[in-house]
Amino acid sequence: MANAPQAAGDSPQKTRQAWSVLIVSTLSFTVCFMVWMMFGVIGIPIKKMLDLNATQFGLLMSMPVLTGSLVRVPLGIWTDRYGGRIVMASVMAATVPAIWLMAYATQYWHFLVIGLFVGLAGGTFSVGTPYVARWFPKSRQGTAMGVYGAGNSGAAVNKFVAPVLVVAFGWTMVPQVYAAIMAGTLVLFWLFSHSDPAHLVASHVKFTDQLRALKDPKVLKYCQYYSIVFGGYVALALWMVQYYVGEYGLDIRVAALLAACFSLPGGVLRAIGGVLSDKYGAHSVTWWVMWVSWICLFLLSYPQTDFTIQTVNGPTSFHIGLNVYLFTAIMAVLGVAWAFGKASVFKYISDEYPDNIGTISGIVGLAGGLGGFVLPIMFGALMDLSGIRSSAFMLMYGVVWVSLIWMYWTEVRRTDVMGRSAQGAALQS
Repeated sequence: MANAPQAAGDSPQKTRQAWSVLIVSTLSFTVCFMVWMMFGVIGIPIKKMLDLNATQFGLLMSMPVLTGSLVRVPLGIWTDRYGGRIVMASVMAATVPAIWLMAYATQYWHFLVIGLFVGLAGGTFSVGTPYVARWFPKSRQGTAMGVYGAGNSGAAVNKFVAPVLVVAFGWTMVPQVYAAIMAGTLVLFWLFSHSDPAHLVASHVKFTDQLRALKDPKVLKYCQYYSIVFGGYVALALWMVQYYVGEYGLDIRVAALLAACFSLPGGVLRAIGGVLSDKYGAHSVTWWVMWVSWICLFLLSYPQTDFTIQTVNGPTSFHIGLNVYLFTAIMAVLGVAWAFGKASVFKYISDEYPDNIGTISGIVGLAGGLGGFVLPIMFGALMDLSGIRSSAFMLMYGVVWVSLIWMYWTEVRRTDVMGRSAQGAALQS
């Protein structure tokens, strides 16, 4: 069964099925991610309606992310056991009623509870990743998973669609339209997807057996990497619209458009990250991603600052801070880096765990999703405590430091940079 992905190259029919599965799965994941990120836009009028503070607002946006994270491990295991087609369709069908009911919520706890059920849409990542990967040979799995992962661009689609609906019809129209889109996408997925019994993992494998992968230190390391490149992406995709509104005083439509400059490349370019990972290896891509992230987050962390110094000519005042254009440009670079990083982390998984992609991707996806759940709450708490909006970037800067140090000690430090022959020559001399 470990060699099942090779089947995609056995016949023209298999090849057509593989591409059909990839295309329709990517479309479905894009819609699911759009729904998952819904609170990133409609949360702003809801916050005003319910008079929420920053911490409450962070919790509101994080509730769908929590469920979408927690279900990733069981969904990944069920995908290995029952197949991606039936699991993906079931999850999408289960979210439609919850999305529709969101329009009728009136109290804070209503939104929190319904948000938990809407969050099931986010779990589709750990379904589609092994589902599409097994239709392709190992040499192209990074590309296939990268293309599927480009469905993260649903976060940007949400920022294009939701603000228009909010301004034209009010926020309640957004969940109603999204429920209809999800139902239509479900029909398309079922019509154009396929299943292959050869891709299933033996049924005697138990839930507890697959969870033992958590004892593998490499899995924990990949969880850490993914908590920043995906968890940070999700958190900022939710947080950035209100950040632009609060920091720069922009209209919600303009704020959403600028926030999409981060969300769109952060999703679409994941496919390119898959190609680069296939070509140069997961380690090389991830190492550079972490350093670019470190630089970007360092610049983004600096708050708007005014200070005065005494000169020979008297007091002179200065202002240091990113204007909206420079801020958006750096965010776009960060989005590109994280798009590549999301693909490269999963290239690690397909290389090292070919027989257990569903479970390992579910565990790593769980860690990334939990990062996306915890970070917005911490963003809100830090802003309530410090009053500094850029404290969100300060927090993520610290998380990137952890990833860089961990990667250095477990991978870079052990890399034979100059080659064994060079080391031997050095010893002889």
